Amino acid sequence: MGDIAVVGGGVIGLTCALRLAEAGHRVEVVADRAPGDTVSAVAGGLWFPYLAAPADAVLRWARESLDRFAELAAMPTTGVFWREGIVLHRADDPDLAWTAVVPDCRAARPDELPEGVASGVVCSVPVVDTAAYLGWLAARCARVGVAFRRAHVVRPADLPQPTVVVAAGLASGVLVGDPTLEPVRGQVVRLANPGLTRWVVDDDNPAGMAYAIPRGHDVVCGGTADRGESGTAHDPDVERAVLDRVVALVPELRGVPVVSRAVGLRPVRPSVRLDRVTVAGQALVSCYGHGGSGVTLSWGCAADVVGLAGP
Repeated sequence: MGDIAVVGGGVIGLTCALRLAEAGHRVEVVADRAPGDTVSAVAGGLWFPYLAAPADAVLRWARESLDRFAELAAMPTTGVFWREGIVLHRADDPDLAWTAVVPDCRAARPDELPEGVASGVVCSVPVVDTAAYLGWLAARCARVGVAFRRAHVVRPADLPQPTVVVAAGLASGVLVGDPTLEPVRGQVVRLANPGLTRWVVDDDNPAGMAYAIPRGHDVVCGGTADRGESGTAHDPDVERAVLDRVVALVPELRGVPVVSRAVGLRPVRPSVRLDRVTVAGQALVSCYGHGGSGVTLSWGCAADVVGLAGP
């Protein structure tokens, strides 16, 4: 099969590389940073469609990823867990479209709802320890013959491969001349896990979005969604506000030690770009603009990339 370069070493790039190699392609991942230093490593890792469109395609990609993560959750080395949790809704008419692809959703009982919350959905979905999972993905890629090269790509035309998959998150816009991508800043703080397994998401919190996602040894607490903000410096005032909101939802986290902190820039555009064009004889397959849903959509989008790459 023809050689393919995948630009980007985050969850989208690595998943695309793996699926392409499994389909028989010779694949090289070209990235200017290690997987653990990408925005994917900052993500809380909860399967949940967020800041991604169009709705019908997002649900299709999310469903395929959900099925794949269900398989991976049975493998102890992947960093994938299957965990029950609750999505809180403070509005009377919440968007529940995502529940169509989740098999075991139920309405939250009144005793499960914090004061001021109108309703909620309880379900079990994948929770991904992104550091462990990215390491597993990279190792799996290497085992099926994917090559890795650390380099900063300025133009896809500089790569020798006849097909290039652009999966570089926020940097993808510069590579393909797309001005619609914008950063949405997210800041998280990771606390030592005191034994929690149940996650909670409260995006409609009037004081700001709040979530607590227990993984293995830590609990990812967030967060923020600062559209257009491109700074990645840690803000201690933001962290204090995040922890106040989270502790109000999960009192067991009060006073728990901080393990680590992180800031990342979600790559957001009006819709996920997943298409193929030919420029000067080189095929460019775009796969970027996943917003806060990179993990959630990764396997479904990678399957489409394989189809677009061709034989």
